[in-house]
Amino acid sequence: QLQVVESGGGLVQSGGSLRLSCSASGFTLDYYAVGWFRQAPGKEREGVSCISKSGGRLMYADPVKGRFTISRDNAKNTVYLQMNSLKPEDTGVYYCNANLRQNDYWGQGTQVTVSS
Repeated sequence: QLQVVESGGGLVQSGGSLRLSCSASGFTLDYYAVGWFRQAPGKEREGVSCISKSGGRLMYADPVKGRFTISRDNAKNTVYLQMNSLKPEDTGVYYCNANLRQNDYWGQGTQVTVSS
């Protein structure tokens, strides 16, 4: 089965850190651009960060710039999102998306909760 699976979410205090992982199974993530999205309760899903297939191009949404870092380890078929200095407004379900032209895969999401 072709899928991506997120992991690494949890409950953390404000100012803490978490590292999310997005692992692919059934296909090689090397050829895919990968993005992280999040959805807070009652809000629409929003883009957080993305990385090109080579890892040479990175994008961050303004609210997370300077705090989050996206990276990829193609040998492990995994993309990471290191989240530092977490704030309560970072709370939500975080989703991973792998995209290559018409091939588009979403994971089930991992919950991140930041307490104040």
